[in-house]
Amino acid sequence: MEDVGCELDARQAANARNTLCRTLYGRLFTWLVNKINEILKSTQREKNLALLDFYGFELLEINSFEQFAINYSAEKIHQNFVHNVLRLEQEIYLREGLEWTRVDFFDNESICELIDKPSYGILAIINEPHLNSNESLLLRIQQCCAGHPNFISGSQNSMCFKIRHFANVVSYSIHRFLEKNSDVLPKYVSGAMHQSKLPLVQSLFPEGNPRRQVNRKPTTLSSNVRTQLHTLLAIIKNRRSHYVFCIKPNECKQSLTFDLALVQHQVRYMSLMPLVHLCRTGHCFHLPHAKFYNRYKLLNSSTWPHYRGNGSADNAPGCSIVEGVALIIRNLPLPAAEFTIGTKNVFVRSPRTEYELEQFRRERINELAILIQTKFRMYVARKHFMRMRQSQIIIASAWRTWRARKEYTVMKYKRQVHWAVDIISRYYRHWKIRHFLLTIPMRLPPNTLSPLSTEWPTAPKFLAETSRLLRAIYHRWKCYIYRSSFDQTSRNRMREKVTASIIFKDRKASYSRSVGHPFVGDYVRLRHNQQWKKMCVETNDQYVVFADIINKITRSSGKVKSHVFK
Repeated sequence: MEDVGCELDARQAANARNTLCRTLYGRLFTWLVNKINEILKSTQREKNLALLDFYGFELLEINSFEQFAINYSAEKIHQNFVHNVLRLEQEIYLREGLEWTRVDFFDNESICELIDKPSYGILAIINEPHLNSNESLLLRIQQCCAGHPNFISGSQNSMCFKIRHFANVVSYSIHRFLEKNSDVLPKYVSGAMHQSKLPLVQSLFPEGNPRRQVNRKPTTLSSNVRTQLHTLLAIIKNRRSHYVFCIKPNECKQSLTFDLALVQHQVRYMSLMPLVHLCRTGHCFHLPHAKFYNRYKLLNSSTWPHYRGNGSADNAPGCSIVEGVALIIRNLPLPAAEFTIGTKNVFVRSPRTEYELEQFRRERINELAILIQTKFRMYVARKHFMRMRQSQIIIASAWRTWRARKEYTVMKYKRQVHWAVDIISRYYRHWKIRHFLLTIPMRLPPNTLSPLSTEWPTAPKFLAETSRLLRAIYHRWKCYIYRSSFDQTSRNRMREKVTASIIFKDRKASYSRSVGHPFVGDYVRLRHNQQWKKMCVETNDQYVVFADIINKITRSSGKVKSHVFK
């Protein structure tokens, strides 16, 4: 590190000290404000709120460069207020076609031109490089500004000039104007501050870094003030500004002391009387048609959410918005005289009307929020219901599929069981039939070829009919065998037995006992009977069906006499 020494007298050292203090204070204050703004910065531009605490007008016994810069800033702020509130507001009324009587006010534009006009303004003269003394500066100012209605030259030896500001006439001493304007921190002081062990102090003096090459010419204090004011006014121009005026009750800063003349003077130079007159006779609030319609269309059911106009074919594209604005105003529970529709804007007369309008809007927003919440909850509930319903359908479908598969498995098993049972039953029946048929000869008792024998093997239930038929066939076969063993005589006897059966069965009580006895033939010796022979000759019929001997009892004598009955 290289040590550099510089000899200064007491005045120069005091100036360097004061410059360092002012620079350190200003940069530290700027750093603090930037940090606060960075923390409070919002991503939504329309929701930013900025507060500007501006110093007021200063009038001291000795006014120097500091008071000149402060009063110049006050002039620019007052000009912005006059331009935005008093001038532009009345120009809007006239441009919108409203019936309006112009309100006169004091315009300080000429004072601002006197100070910051390019090439010929006081600020431009102060920054001229060829001026090397305060006397030459005063002479240059008097030459360029002489004849201006708001500039007053001082006496010949007073070394001062006067400016008729909007608040009062101020006399500025030219003493040390140039030194204070070029209030630049020496490079060796910046280098010493940059070598501080505190990172914050190092960051406040970046020009003290020996590695940093600075080729541009250092700016003057008046140029910085002018640039900062223009930047501030450009920001205010794009914002909606609200002004708060502070009025001093007295110059002594005492409580319970009211200086009427001082207060009236402040009210007068701040243009508060024209402002009050403008607020009472004018409109406190105005919005373009489209913005007013978009902001308050929710207050009317015909314009919310969209207004299509009256449906006529000759409507211009912008007519529907104006008609919608008129419809909104007409249906509001507020006096119609509080609203005025201009060519491009809608004007509201009183702040109370604006407050009530916003109150209606807040209430309507709450209603719409409740409606949105209701619809959203309905949507969520329906979505949940549809999800549950779909889940139930899927579960029911899966359960029915599982049940159908289970039933199919059971049915398939039953069919297999039935098939197996049928096969087993079929084979069992076949086996039973085969066994029954094959065992019939072995189960019949021997020597049972007599037709009178009723013995027959017991058959299964499902073969009852078959057993009956087989038994009948077997019986007929036995009868056939029995008949086949007869000779001619036996056949004739059998024929006789059959004939007797036809005649006497179920008619003669003792017939069943006589069936087993064979016929003897002519047991009554009919062929030797003379009567029968005589009858055969007479009738030529020798075939005898039945003949028997009967006893005839005579009624008269009671004698018994035998006869042949045939």
